[in-house]
Amino acid sequence: MEEVVRAHGHEHVSADHASTFEFTSDDYLTPAGDCILAVEADRVPADFDPEFVAACQDAEATIAATIEAGGYAETITGRGNPDLSFENERSIVGRTSDYVDDRTVMVEADAAAGDLDRDLVAALADGAEATLTLRVE
Repeated sequence: MEEVVRAHGHEHVSADHASTFEFTSDDYLTPAGDCILAVEADRVPADFDPEFVAACQDAEATIAATIEAGGYAETITGRGNPDLSFENERSIVGRTSDYVDDRTVMVEADAAAGDLDRDLVAALADGAEATLTLRVE
């Protein structure tokens, strides 16, 4: 089961954050947003299929987030959690910790924004079209 989100990079993408990564539906990004990888996301957690959400709420679920832009791709793998609500109408956040709020789509991720390939980050900073594909097993 998967959900696909389309967005694009922004000149302020730095991808320096050590514990999260984020796609936002906002149309702007300040330099302080060091976990944000893409803006103007066409879908947010509140838009996701209820079956997908239910699958992610299984503590045993494995969730993979593949980020693609500018011919580069990287996959971050994390876990599901019964507390994932998928109610946020603005942002999609993956976390290396087990913290959950309404933006969180995965916990215990094996990477964050700061771990991404710098060529992928450079493409995002150049404003490349970006795709986030979330898969749950």
